[in-house]
Amino acid sequence: MYKTIIHLLALVLVFTVLPAQAEQSIKLGAIFAKSGAAAISNQDHLNGLRFAVKEINTNGGVLGRPIKLMEFDNHSTQIGAKMAAQKAVNDGVVAVIGNSWSSHSLAAGPVLQAAGIVMISPDSTQVDVTAIGPYIFRSCFTDPFQGRVLARFAAVDLHAKSTAIMADVKSAYSIGLANYFKKNFIQRGGKIVTEQQYTHDQRDFSTQLEAIKSLHPDVIFVPGHDETVFIARQAQKMGIEAIFLSGDGMDYSSAQKKGLAMIKRGFFTTHWSRNNPSEASRRFVSAIKRAGNIRLSSSVALTYDSVYLIKNAIERAGSINPKAIRDALAQTHDYKGVTGIFNFDAQGDPIKSAVLMEIKDGKLLFRKELRP
Repeated sequence: MYKTIIHLLALVLVFTVLPAQAEQSIKLGAIFAKSGAAAISNQDHLNGLRFAVKEINTNGGVLGRPIKLMEFDNHSTQIGAKMAAQKAVNDGVVAVIGNSWSSHSLAAGPVLQAAGIVMISPDSTQVDVTAIGPYIFRSCFTDPFQGRVLARFAAVDLHAKSTAIMADVKSAYSIGLANYFKKNFIQRGGKIVTEQQYTHDQRDFSTQLEAIKSLHPDVIFVPGHDETVFIARQAQKMGIEAIFLSGDGMDYSSAQKKGLAMIKRGFFTTHWSRNNPSEASRRFVSAIKRAGNIRLSSSVALTYDSVYLIKNAIERAGSINPKAIRDALAQTHDYKGVTGIFNFDAQGDPIKSAVLMEIKDGKLLFRKELRP
């Protein structure tokens, strides 16, 4: 009888302690695509997210408490992103990492802003995302920023006086980045000799390139995606000697590796390179390689940084109160992340460098950081 009572008391103690331990965990939300068109590209984000949370918990958690990662599928749609955000709020998360696609962030952001919950997107570069409100942040640079620093690089480092621009007429990203580059290059005294348009599904760009060739520009700026490789290769075959420039869309190009060996010289911006010499980046690369089964990419690195920025904000706030987290995150000062040194402006955009990659005789090289 005595043993039975002791056993029952032990069971009561176990079931009392377990809920208490669960309550001590910090609920971190994550909204990404696990299904639909964005699911493949969002897998890197999920890998970076899970790796960061596991690493933090292994090392004692945050404020001595483990992170409970709560993942929500946005189903690659705007309505799915909005519903996922509402579910995250209902489930009591203290902050959200996500979304990736700007359209998804624009849908989820207002819900989280209204609830007073921080959302930090790893790579939604569209300008309007952080304009939603003071609880919305991003860890990537914006299109206006990369347009500005690319124009500066062309004018100052390459001593370019003239540029030809080729933009995808069906891509808001391509048109927007082309305009940001154009504005800043002209402000630096440069001349835009021609603006050619194309569509993403083209593979013959001879008409546009013939027009460019006759004008002999110093630089050709093509803010595209997969097609940028084909344009650069075709330009070389036509004897165009202008230096090729592109934006971060080039980094996500599925054709990049296949076509790289054919490109003699060019440059493009990206958010991170495994060849970045910073201490934080080297540690990250080593840790990911030890873990195995995780692809090293900008998406993994940006999502990893996003998790650690929230951790850093909670620790500085000494609290998991959502407003305290927001205030601490906004006051981030010189945080040394994998993808750069972080400070945030008044709109929640990071004041940080872009990475400039150089293509030289078919090899991809880390060239420099393009500072704000």
